[in-house]
Amino acid sequence: MTTMKALVIAEPRRMVWATRDRPAPAAGEALIKILTAGICGTDIHAWSGNQPFFSYPRVLGHEICAEVVALGRGAEGVQPGQRVALMPYIACLHCDACQSGKTNCCEQISVIGVHQDGGFSDYLSVPVSTLLAVDEVTPEAAALIEPFAISAHAVRRAGVTADEQVLVVGAGPIGLGVAAIAAASGAQVIVADTSAFRRQHVADQLGLVALNPADAAFDAALREQSGGRLPLKVIDATGSPAAMNNAVSLIRHGGTVVYVGLHKGDLVIPDSEFHKKEATLLGSRNATREDFDRVCSLMASGQLRASMMLNHSLAFSTLDETFEPQVINNRELIKGVIHFDR
Repeated sequence: MTTMKALVIAEPRRMVWATRDRPAPAAGEALIKILTAGICGTDIHAWSGNQPFFSYPRVLGHEICAEVVALGRGAEGVQPGQRVALMPYIACLHCDACQSGKTNCCEQISVIGVHQDGGFSDYLSVPVSTLLAVDEVTPEAAALIEPFAISAHAVRRAGVTADEQVLVVGAGPIGLGVAAIAAASGAQVIVADTSAFRRQHVADQLGLVALNPADAAFDAALREQSGGRLPLKVIDATGSPAAMNNAVSLIRHGGTVVYVGLHKGDLVIPDSEFHKKEATLLGSRNATREDFDRVCSLMASGQLRASMMLNHSLAFSTLDETFEPQVINNRELIKGVIHFDR
């Protein structure tokens, strides 16, 4: 049996190398060779012990670009040698959510790299139904299709349309994706983030206005940028309880708040503001094939680019040594992609 390397997070704050048998694709599966993998906030939270829906030990990695190596019996839709991106959500297809088309929030969902071992390994065997052919997309950009799809789903949940004023709170990878996709939908987009570094990234890479929500003049600046009124929609991508609790105060009457950032704990929303504005409050989780397809289309048209998120690269062979200093402790990290040695 041929072996491979996998990087296992054995417990919070401890990553170890493991030698494992290279998997053989089961019926309906493809064996894929990992080319690049994005580093997600989920991976960072798992490292620190703050990730909901998670157990140890685990091989992380769900933002994956790979090459198809072999196919199991009956597997169709991709061919060996093809470059693919992974849709890492395995849905049961039987629960009420799945039956209503919401496979992204399946009652029994299993996310590759979260609930089962993922792509911080040389090879992975996955259902062919989770693969998207991306031969025309560079491996770096293809590793970002999944986080962009998370953003696309949040924009779709918000029902963003052309000319609407939209505030995106948080200029991390998902917030940047939300801002870019909302702008591609024709919305008037403003981004809020306390980091001057990230606000500059928004200006440089997305060409959008970015405000500091900690400034005393933030509310006035927000109204100025929105034609004298508050935005109709706020999409929060912070996962910060303070920001999420405050989101209702940032929308105009009749507005909508979408939470795509995840907080491991309770939120306290001002009910008087919520009812006075007859606000709509929505959660956004994962993505569906519709969202992945939209991201691929926007990438093909040049409206989404890797540089909108990506600002750091790492090598898989030294990831156990570099993860803490270059990811956990890197205050200027927005999005990192791991390159696998071949």
